[in-house]
Amino acid sequence: MQIFLVLLLVIIGLTVLTSVCKVSPFVSFLVISICAGLLLGMPLMAIVKSLQKGVGDMLGSIIITLASGAMIGKLVANSGAATVIAEKVITICGQKYLSWGMMLTGLIIGIPLFYNVGFVLVIPIIFSLVYKYKLPVIPVAIPILAALSVAHSLLPPHPSPASLVGIFNASISKTFLYGMIVAIPAIVLAGPIFSKFLKHIKTGTSRFQFQETVQVENPPSLSVSIFSALMPIFLLLLTLLTSFVFKGNDIIEKVCDFINEPSILMLLSLLIVTFLLGKKQGMSIQDVMNTYDQGVREIATIILIIGASGGLKQILVDSKMSNEIATALQSIQIHPLVLAWLVAAIIRLFLGSATVAGLTAAGIIAPLIMQLDVDPNLVILAIGSGSIFCSHVNDTGFWMFKEYFNVSIKDTFLSWSLMETIVSVVGLAGVLVLSLFV
Repeated sequence: MQIFLVLLLVIIGLTVLTSVCKVSPFVSFLVISICAGLLLGMPLMAIVKSLQKGVGDMLGSIIITLASGAMIGKLVANSGAATVIAEKVITICGQKYLSWGMMLTGLIIGIPLFYNVGFVLVIPIIFSLVYKYKLPVIPVAIPILAALSVAHSLLPPHPSPASLVGIFNASISKTFLYGMIVAIPAIVLAGPIFSKFLKHIKTGTSRFQFQETVQVENPPSLSVSIFSALMPIFLLLLTLLTSFVFKGNDIIEKVCDFINEPSILMLLSLLIVTFLLGKKQGMSIQDVMNTYDQGVREIATIILIIGASGGLKQILVDSKMSNEIATALQSIQIHPLVLAWLVAAIIRLFLGSATVAGLTAAGIIAPLIMQLDVDPNLVILAIGSGSIFCSHVNDTGFWMFKEYFNVSIKDTFLSWSLMETIVSVVGLAGVLVLSLFV
């Protein structure tokens, strides 16, 4: 009972500091980690060492992946590659299948782009189509935003799933593959299908002038744009195919394993994309590096939050509380994947941030999962699905949607919040079905 009381105090403390007191999640995590250590009876210097070790271990395993991913995403946006992809997909689909084209566009550009960047980037695309075809705004917007949300919560190299890969010692390639399998039905139901029921939602004139719209004189071709945006995926597929063809060749298999390491994979992708979308398009190295600086600055806060969450996780481990949590949770008669989803969903309701919810849930659920025969890649997807459950007033995404499309709070709940909930629940269902086969 004591361990769950401490956990409850941790969640309440994070909620109060971040939502009520408006304290930075980074600072909140550090303060709550120290308080948790004190409540658990850890010596003062042991708390300091655990905190430093947790932050260092967490960032050490993912910092290259996150920074490289942010740089690639920013260059994909600034070079015009994302706009090229969006316009081509929508042109091919036409008005009749517009919602499906928007869904596909959101998935393709959502893989490399950090969520907030992707959100802002697609807003002008949404409104240009609304004006062109004289369509209601929300049914056009929901499919592409649903795809962005799923990519953000389920697919590496986005911050939360990439961090969870490190926490659970999972495979980034398997997590991505399984994530795509789970993502497709979730996006279809929450996007094109759900959007058909939202034609009645009224929107006002947008308050924004879309200064963020990317206009470039020499945009890359469609093939270069897609190849660059999905570079990490292409490299993963190439190494997997090479390993299969040359199975038994130790040298080639070791090289492929080396490339498949998330940090190496993302660094190599970054170097290739630097040439394809940078130098080849006439950008100077200085301009490319300035773009990369912008990309890293946009995720600096997320990186700090992720590092601080590692400190909390380490406090739970070093205090031996994690073992007690695992023992207590094992007595609960519930599927471990459902439990992982439920813990993340509850924390999401309290804290708002999907990233913080996923990382906090991972710290709680990790010790249990390590003792059970559960695929860690599926655990990551279960937590990711739970972390986007029922976005409401304590989530920045809720307010971005409301303000950009100028809809009422009631209609934001009926559209945005319900869309996120559908994605979350269908995501869990997909994970449970997938668990029957892997």
